[in-house]
Amino acid sequence: MKQFGLIVVIFSGLLFGCSKTEIKPKKLTNYVNPFIGTDGPGNTYPGATVPFGMVQLSPDIGIPGWDRIAGYYYQDFIISGFSHMHLTGTGAGDLYDILVMPTNSKSSKRIKENNFKPFSSFSHDKETASPGYYSVDLLDYGIKAELTTTERTGIHRYTFPKDSLSQIHIDLGYALNWDSPTETYFNVVDNSTIEGYRKSTGWAKDQRVYFVIKVSKPFESYQLFKNDTLTTSPVTAKNTKIILEYATTEGEQIILKTGISSANIVGAHKSLAIEAPDFNFEVIKQRAEAKWEKELSKIEISTSNETKKHIFYTMLYQSMLAPTLLSDYNSNYKGANDSIIKAEGFDRYDTFSLWDTYRAAHPLYTILHPKRTSDMVNSLLAHYKETGLLPVWSMQGNETNMMIGYHAVPVIVDAYFKGIKNFDVELAFEACFASATDNSRQINEYMELGYVPVDEHHENWSVSKTLEYAYDDWCIAQFAKALGKTEAYNEFLKRSENWRNIYDSHSTFMRPKLKNGEFVKEFIPKEYSPYFCESNAWQYFWSVQHNIEGLTDIIGGKELFEKKLDTMFSLNPLPEDKLPIFSTGMIGQYAHGNEPSHHVAYLYNYVEKPWKTQELVREILETQYKNEPNGHCGNEDCGQMSSWYVFSALGFYPVNPAQGIYAFGSPIVDAATLNLENGKKFTVETKNNSSENRYIQTIELNGKIIERNYIEHTEIMEGGKLIFTMGNLPNKNSKNTMASSSKMYN
Repeated sequence: MKQFGLIVVIFSGLLFGCSKTEIKPKKLTNYVNPFIGTDGPGNTYPGATVPFGMVQLSPDIGIPGWDRIAGYYYQDFIISGFSHMHLTGTGAGDLYDILVMPTNSKSSKRIKENNFKPFSSFSHDKETASPGYYSVDLLDYGIKAELTTTERTGIHRYTFPKDSLSQIHIDLGYALNWDSPTETYFNVVDNSTIEGYRKSTGWAKDQRVYFVIKVSKPFESYQLFKNDTLTTSPVTAKNTKIILEYATTEGEQIILKTGISSANIVGAHKSLAIEAPDFNFEVIKQRAEAKWEKELSKIEISTSNETKKHIFYTMLYQSMLAPTLLSDYNSNYKGANDSIIKAEGFDRYDTFSLWDTYRAAHPLYTILHPKRTSDMVNSLLAHYKETGLLPVWSMQGNETNMMIGYHAVPVIVDAYFKGIKNFDVELAFEACFASATDNSRQINEYMELGYVPVDEHHENWSVSKTLEYAYDDWCIAQFAKALGKTEAYNEFLKRSENWRNIYDSHSTFMRPKLKNGEFVKEFIPKEYSPYFCESNAWQYFWSVQHNIEGLTDIIGGKELFEKKLDTMFSLNPLPEDKLPIFSTGMIGQYAHGNEPSHHVAYLYNYVEKPWKTQELVREILETQYKNEPNGHCGNEDCGQMSSWYVFSALGFYPVNPAQGIYAFGSPIVDAATLNLENGKKFTVETKNNSSENRYIQTIELNGKIIERNYIEHTEIMEGGKLIFTMGNLPNKNSKNTMASSSKMYN
C-alpha cells in the first residue's frame, strides 16, 4: 500500500507539473494570409517584404493583364521568375524590376504568352507564404525556391537537384504591363558579384534601380546577353540578361542576395553590407518575421472566431505594405526632379496612393506609427521642394498625376493637429497653398468659377474634382487658422463650400456643370460617366466629409438625408446596368470596392440613426472580406481597403480624415489592446459580442457612460478603456450624439 501511495503521489506530481506548463501564444504572424487578394480584384502579391520596405520580392507569372497587375494571379499555374519590386493592390502595371529565375536541364519549354521566358509549373500545395517569407516548388525543374527580405535587400535560396546544367537567369529586359526598360547595365565584378542598374519607364516615367548581387557559390561560367546577342562584361543596352551556370549536387543550396538603391551602385553595396552581410538565410528570415511580429503586436485582439482573426491580422499586415522606402543607407534617393537628393534627418518614402489612403490608411498610421508618419510628411514636403507641388500619386521618385485632389494636404494637416510636428510647419503650409493654387488639373478653372466645369477630356471627372478640392480646401483653412493666417483661412473656408455650386436641387445630386453655369442635360445618377472619378453620382454625393450638416440641410433635412442614404444601400444595379471594373463590393449603389464609398455607412450617425450605421458596417465587415485568395471585394489600394477593416473591426472610423475624431460603428473583436508608441495602452472591450449582437446598447469610456457616437484621437493616445455593450436589437432610445463634421478635435 505504501508503494502504491508513493506511485499515486508521483503520478499526481506529474499531472500537477503538466498543468503548470505554459502554452506559448500563437505568433501573430501565423494569422497572416498573404494570399488574400491574389485572386479576384484585389491585385495583391504574396511575396516577401518587411513593413514599408523598399524590396517586395515576389513571384511573377510573367503574363500581362489586369488580373496580374501585382505580377501574380492565384488562378495561374506557371511562374516565370521572382522580381524584386511590386505594387500592392493597385490598378497600375508597373515595377517588376530585376527578374531572377533558376533553371536546369529538366525543362526547356517556352510559350509566347510570357514572351518565351523560362518558366515552370507550380502547385499551391507546394507553395507557402508568411510575413517576410515565400516558398514554392518549381515542379518542371525540381527546384525549391525560397525568398525573404530586409528593408533594402532581397534574399533567394534555391535548392537544386543534381544537374550539370543548373542555371540562374537574371533578366533586366523583363517587362510586364505598363513597364518598359529604357537602359540596363551589367558589370560582372568577379565570379560571385554582379552589379548594375535598370532604368525604366511606365506609369512612373523615370525609374532607376541600382543593384548589387552576390551569390553564395561562385558561378563556373556565365552567358551575358545584349538584346539577345552574346556579349562581354560590362554591357549597357535596353535589354540585357545574364545566365549564371553551375553544376549542382542533389539538394545543394545556392543563395543569391540583391541589395538595391534608387540613387547609385554605392548605395546598393551599402544595403548588402549593412542588412545582409552574410548568406545566413534562416537568420534573415527570422529577423523579417520578428519585424512583422513587432508591428502586428501594436494591436492585440481577442476573438473566438479564428477566421476573423486571420482576416484582421492580414488586413493589419497589408496596411503596412506601402508607402515604401526610397532612400538608401547614405540617405540618397532619386528625387522627383530626376536628380539625386539626400534626405536630411528622415527616411524618404514614396508610393503615395493619396486619393485612396488619405481616407483611412494615413489616419491609422497616426495612431500606430506616429514616428514613421513624421518621415512620411517630410517625404511629401521633399517632393514639394523638388517639384514645387505636393504629390498627387507618387512612385519611385516620380509624379504619376494619377487620380485627383491634392490629398497630401489632409495627410499633413492631420499629422499637424495630432501633434506629429517634426517637420517645417511653415514650409508645409506653403506647400499646401501652392498645390491648391496651381493652374494644372483644372484648379485654375475651379478657382475662377467655384467648380470644375465639364470639358471634352475622356476623364474630365469634373464633379469629383470639385468635391475633392473643396475637402482639401477645408483642411487648408483649418491649418491656416491654427497658424494665425486669417486671410488664407477666410479664403479657403469659402472655397471649401464650392461643393454647393454643383448641387442640383432638382435631381438632389451633385451634377456636372458647363462653363456657362448650366447643368448638363443628360444625367442619370447611377450611370458611370466621365464626370465622376471611378464612381457615379450616387457614390460621390456624400463626399462632403467636412460639412455633413450643410449637406443635410441642402437636401432638406435629416429625414430626407436618411431616406437618400436608405436608397443608396437598397437601389441595386439591374442586370442590364453596365458596371465598370472598379464597381465592386456592391450593396445597392454603395461600392465598397472603391474608396469614395468608404465613409458612407457611418453617415447615419449624423442623423441620429446610429443603429443603421452599426447594421451596415457589420454587414460590410462580414461579407466583403474573406480569408481566401478572393478575399478582397476590390483593389486593396496600398493599404486603404485593409485600413478600413482594421478601424471598423475595432469599432470606429475617421469619417472626416483630418478632423481628429472617429465615428463609432459595430466592433467585431471581443477585445483589443493598442500598444502605442508613447508607451500607453488603449483597450477596446466588446461585451455580448456575436454576429447577431451587432447593435451598440451602451458605450463606456474610462469607467463612465458616454452619450456620443465618437471618440477623439487624443483620448486614444492618452490610453484608457472603451467598452461597447452589444445587443441583437437596435437601441433606438440612445441619446448619443455625433460631433460636428467641421469642428476640429485634435
